[in-house]
Amino acid sequence: MGERVSEHTARLQQQEREIQSLSAEIESLKNPQNLNLLPRLDELREENAKLKYRLNILKRSLQEDAPPCSKSMTNINQRLQQVFGAAIHTSFPELDNPPLAVTPNQQAKFGDYQCNSAMAIAQMLKAKGQKVSPRDIAEKILQNLPDNELIQRTEIAGPGFINIHLKKNFVSKLLSNLLVNGVQPPPLPSRKKVVVDFSSPNIAKEMHVGHLRSTIIGDSMCRLFEFLGYDVLRLNHVGDWGTQFGMLIAHLQDKFPDYLTVSPPISDLQAFYKESKKRFDEDEDFKKRAYQCVVRLQSKEPDFIRAWNQICDVSRKEFQKVYDCLDVKLIERGESYYQDLMTAVVKEFEEKGLVELDEGRKIVFCPGQSIPLTIVKSDGGYTYDTSDLAAIHQRIFQEKADIIIYVTDSGQGVHFQVVFAAARMIGWYDPQVTRVEHAGFGVVLGEDKKKFKTRSGDTVRLMDLLEEGLKRCKDKLLEKERDKVLTPQELAKAQSAVAFGCIKYADLSHNRINDYVFSFDKMLDDRGNTAAYLLYAFTRIRSITRLANIDEAALRKAAETTEILLDHEKEWKLGKTILRFPEILQKILDDLLLHTLCDYLYELATTFTEFYDSCYCVEKDRQTGEVVKINMWRMLLCEATAAIMAKCFDILGISPVERM
Repeated sequence: MGERVSEHTARLQQQEREIQSLSAEIESLKNPQNLNLLPRLDELREENAKLKYRLNILKRSLQEDAPPCSKSMTNINQRLQQVFGAAIHTSFPELDNPPLAVTPNQQAKFGDYQCNSAMAIAQMLKAKGQKVSPRDIAEKILQNLPDNELIQRTEIAGPGFINIHLKKNFVSKLLSNLLVNGVQPPPLPSRKKVVVDFSSPNIAKEMHVGHLRSTIIGDSMCRLFEFLGYDVLRLNHVGDWGTQFGMLIAHLQDKFPDYLTVSPPISDLQAFYKESKKRFDEDEDFKKRAYQCVVRLQSKEPDFIRAWNQICDVSRKEFQKVYDCLDVKLIERGESYYQDLMTAVVKEFEEKGLVELDEGRKIVFCPGQSIPLTIVKSDGGYTYDTSDLAAIHQRIFQEKADIIIYVTDSGQGVHFQVVFAAARMIGWYDPQVTRVEHAGFGVVLGEDKKKFKTRSGDTVRLMDLLEEGLKRCKDKLLEKERDKVLTPQELAKAQSAVAFGCIKYADLSHNRINDYVFSFDKMLDDRGNTAAYLLYAFTRIRSITRLANIDEAALRKAAETTEILLDHEKEWKLGKTILRFPEILQKILDDLLLHTLCDYLYELATTFTEFYDSCYCVEKDRQTGEVVKINMWRMLLCEATAAIMAKCFDILGISPVERM
């Protein structure tokens, strides 16, 4: 092996030296002074053409012979955009930012990808007074297509579509690279800091389905950024400050007078909250005492901070039960964290002359926004607006975040729009440099298409919902008699994997902007685009190598030595689908819509089924059932499919199991 590498390297170096020599010779021939010295110009021109031809042949040879230098997966679409972008720039250098559109082809007969830029370029040229047909533009683009490693052939179709056919050996090499190095993210130009603000329940209140959406979507976004190599800070902006804590502390003092020495046994914080709220609404003396408690808490008197901490701790334990079920990790940084920063934020707005007085309130109007921010109330207190401004300031200047994402319901969209506008107006960030975005989501509906509630009209407790999912999933597994083939431990593992996986996937597979209907029956169905179907499909794919008695060492050796053949149309289709993974991640990075990953995962699973039904991976004797032939390149396609599916599950926060 070492001798082959040395020989290959020597040949590459020789080719590089010859290219440099030929390039120098061509440059020499371009010099008019040299031409005057030589009598036979025609002969030189002919020699020049030959040299250029040889130079191109050598460059192509160098390109094709070179082994893949990166362990990362290649984004084929991005690579095609580089190739066609260069061709368009060479063809039409007079155009500023000419349109570049490369997409996967939906129909195999039209090739693998398609460049649709010609029509838009024709419109740009028409605006400049030049009438050129899109087909002529497409011809010109193809004439200037640089030498590349991935395109087998191209053709112009219809009014000017350029159909692109990929080289099979290029796709085969990328699949081998994936199998040898694992699912590696595309290289990052720089490691940026990302802050994701999600989940954000309120202390002393139950987590409900709205928090479920924020928690699931936010966690998946974090997992995506983490996989791609970003430095991610997962923040839980809990509601742990405000006037409601006055009534909670006053009620705590009455109900558990020894709270300073004995931890209060509050078993139901929701009931505790309702009791204190009832007293606050009905008892004037209690209300006055509650306000005094707020003042003393905000003054940070030790006894009141202790009472506040005890209430927060009870809530934290309840929240953690949900986070443990969903395997979500967060750093709590509630509203209280930003209290000391608010004064400085208000002062900065005042010093820059951006504050107006309105009936005792201090408000800030932002360009293009009809609603002002209230940064100080008439009683001198701060608001949600103030704490959100303090939070964004801290994240930009102390955390030095390059990307800040807020995952809350769409109802808060206008509020965040104004907060972001204020931060830009005061000069805290430039949107060309720092990406600040509200990733809003719709509400969860019941099967009656109304807001998801219990039969009594109360908000559904999140833990009740998760426990119901576990129960229904177990019933489904027992119905399928999985208890007869799985150990109790395997059954329990499958139960939690499917239950929580189905709840997450049902949310993530819908466009987050839309409302979605919560239905256990639909999400636990093992047909169609559901987690149940995909988890079963993944388990089946994983079992193929086990049934063929191929161990991991044999697979690894095969990945390094076996060429992946893609001659059958279903092999070719599956290979290309596997390699679209980096393109899918890039799209989600741009628009933060995770249902695209779910759609891709389902497409990959169904494409694999087509392949498996048409192409024998393992051939068995019909009488004895013994394995008589293993088509190793197809086994490798099974492994590559499973590897990508596993990474998709990981980004979605779903835990597949080997046996179900």
